[in-house]
Amino acid sequence: MVGLEIEGGKPLRGEIIISGAKNAALPLLCLGLMTSDKLVLKNVPKLADTVSMEGLLRHHGVQVDREGETVIMTGGASQFDAPYDLVRKMRASVLVLGPLLARYGEARVSLPGGCAIGTRPVDLHIRAMQALGAVVELADGYIQARVTHRLSGGRVVFPMVSVGATENALMAAALAKGPSELVNAAREPEIVNLANCLNAMGAKIIGQGSGNIKIEGVDDLQGTSHEVIPDRIEAGTFAIAAVMTGGDLTLHRTFGRNLDALLMVLKKTGARITETDDTIRIVAEGRPIATDITTDPFPGFPTDLQAQFMAMMCVAEGSSRISETIFENRFMHVSELLRMGADIQVDGGVAMVRGQRSLSPAPVMATDLRASVSLVLAALTIKGVSQISRIYHLDRGYSRLEEKLGNCGAILRRIKAL
Repeated sequence: MVGLEIEGGKPLRGEIIISGAKNAALPLLCLGLMTSDKLVLKNVPKLADTVSMEGLLRHHGVQVDREGETVIMTGGASQFDAPYDLVRKMRASVLVLGPLLARYGEARVSLPGGCAIGTRPVDLHIRAMQALGAVVELADGYIQARVTHRLSGGRVVFPMVSVGATENALMAAALAKGPSELVNAAREPEIVNLANCLNAMGAKIIGQGSGNIKIEGVDDLQGTSHEVIPDRIEAGTFAIAAVMTGGDLTLHRTFGRNLDALLMVLKKTGARITETDDTIRIVAEGRPIATDITTDPFPGFPTDLQAQFMAMMCVAEGSSRISETIFENRFMHVSELLRMGADIQVDGGVAMVRGQRSLSPAPVMATDLRASVSLVLAALTIKGVSQISRIYHLDRGYSRLEEKLGNCGAILRRIKAL
């Protein structure tokens, strides 16, 4: 198993170009199932998760070709079964459900795997498909769905905000017969990016970015060329790293408006932040000031930045309160941060963090994608050598992490984990 060895204690200084958003690319790739025409996606990061999705699409019969960060898809599907061996590594695999049902009238999708950060029920996806006229059942570890002729427009009311279920419903409704309405829909920028691509393919969608999305179903979709938005979570991770290490980083090809909740909090920690249309500069001097956060769906503070923020609070001046409202098991990084000398107490969905002047090097183990990068950030603040094992999680969500950090003064190298 591969690990990461980090020599920390140095401020990060330099410039980083932010990659395309993994969480936007994955549903966009699924659109390759919804047209036989050529669909070109640009700025698609080459990550373990995007490569897995490309493999799943090939299994379904889509011709998928990658040229750098451009993915070209043609042909549509000829196979409607998404088996466990292909789906188990990534929860986003369930996003093929809506496209397959909408275009071909049937789908059999294994219950997905991915990070063990808590319950991400597929029942919201199933309810959405049922609201659009599909017959759905769970059997032998699979979601089995079918529709006699074509999905019909309907009103989908989400009892709780779900990005994945909103994406699945949006794709399915685009080819349903008649109008549909998604109520309490997710408002994330990745949803907007998906809807904009669908509209470029001939869909009729309005209201994306709000909690109420309306779709007028069309008979078919055409090919197009579309660009994946910058990864706001990657940008946020590097912004936090700059503050933690007392550094000065300029992040290119990113949108500050998609990170307003984080940037507002970083200013409270004492960081100086300068924004242009597609650039953010973060300058930190001294230790960050402890600040409280509560995770919430967009436009609130992202749960995908909670672990990184906690790592920063471990070296902040003062005590902070971190409330996690999205995933019940998203404090699994706490035990590893404690091994590095952090002072954290957890009570249910709330963590109280007492900042330390410095942490200590220690061998630690990643438990999920965002937890793994939080350990990297913590190690960057430590004078000495830290080792992180199970870093395959990092490769699922961060493109060329060592290269980007290395160009800004960090010392990282891959090793054979103990």
